[in-house]
Amino acid sequence: MSTCARAALDLREPLAGTAATARTWLLIEQPGPWGARALTASRLDATLGAALEAAADSTGVRVALIRRPGRLPAGPGGTRVLAAHTLPGHAWTRTARLADPEALRTLDLPALGAGDPASFEALGGVAYDGPPLALVCTNGKRDICCAVLGRPLAEELALAVPDSVWEITHLGGHRFSPTLLVLPHGYAYGRSSAPEVKEILRATAAGEVVVAGGRGRSCWDRPGQAAELALRERLSGAGPDDLTVTGTEGAAPRWELTLAHRDGRRWRVTVAEGASHPPRPESCGGTPAAPRRMDVLAVREL
Repeated sequence: MSTCARAALDLREPLAGTAATARTWLLIEQPGPWGARALTASRLDATLGAALEAAADSTGVRVALIRRPGRLPAGPGGTRVLAAHTLPGHAWTRTARLADPEALRTLDLPALGAGDPASFEALGGVAYDGPPLALVCTNGKRDICCAVLGRPLAEELALAVPDSVWEITHLGGHRFSPTLLVLPHGYAYGRSSAPEVKEILRATAAGEVVVAGGRGRSCWDRPGQAAELALRERLSGAGPDDLTVTGTEGAAPRWELTLAHRDGRRWRVTVAEGASHPPRPESCGGTPAAPRRMDVLAVREL
């Protein structure tokens, strides 16, 4: 196991509250090699990639490239694009095939981030009706851990559940490799094995949420991710649409969050930001540092 992932594992760095934050994911199929900043360092036109990256800033949309394991060529019919909005109770996933990726410039990214799929549907987007998706980070140019640990996981899963598995360019948290994002609900996981991912996909299809190995649901900020996972550990059978973060008070390093169940129950969760010691590299080859962590101090029903 390579440096940053081994250090984080040996030091038992917690996973909760470390997921990338995005209400909506825009995923563009781009086979072939990826650079460290893949949107501008791949076979996707660099000016298009830069334009999408800039347009997505502060919209709640995260743009990434995807490809099938084994670097298979794209299928017939043009470039496949997926858009997935992940807020509980309002989640949707759309898919489209584009003859020319330049059409993505017309997307209304603020509206996508807010959960309106109209501009994506105007490109021919239709509801995705396939199995839950596991997107495994494999971009070794970003961090070698993602290649050494992510690619074998993606390849093993592709043998068992080929329609469910994609490689993705970047999910953050290299030191938690192998990392993955599961759609449609947007839960991220780390240090995952193939049997564990298969169970996550089975549970997702059944309307269940697996907490073990969870980094958080991407639609929440990091305190919200930690709070929601902590509450799920205490509840039995809460589905993906059952819990919502309805309010946040305070600022770093301490927050008071209100979470609600759709049956009317409410909780107050106290989350504090701490530092993981001793210092360790957050990426391979990086300078050792004390990464921030989210610690849940209290969960109380209101």
